[in-house]
Amino acid sequence: MAIAQSKVTAEGRISIPLWVRRKLSAGPGSVLEWEEDGDKIVIRRAGRFSSEDIHQALFPATPKGRGAAELTEGIRRYARKRYARR
Repeated sequence: MAIAQSKVTAEGRISIPLWVRRKLSAGPGSVLEWEEDGDKIVIRRAGRFSSEDIHQALFPATPKGRGAAELTEGIRRYARKRYARR
């Protein structure tokens, strides 16, 4: 027995029942993930990640031998050279 129904529009959009939106804490702009689990489709709210989480995923380790102070100094040198008056 189905617990809820949604109709698909010509554009492929669906309406999510209010109680499901509340359960997922989903509102305008929320991102939902759809995952296949055997013969079922599981819908869940996408996780939230900070910019630090994304940076760590893209760049797992800092380059060897370069700390934050060295990187900051490199940026300063570049900025002085790039924006020096001629």
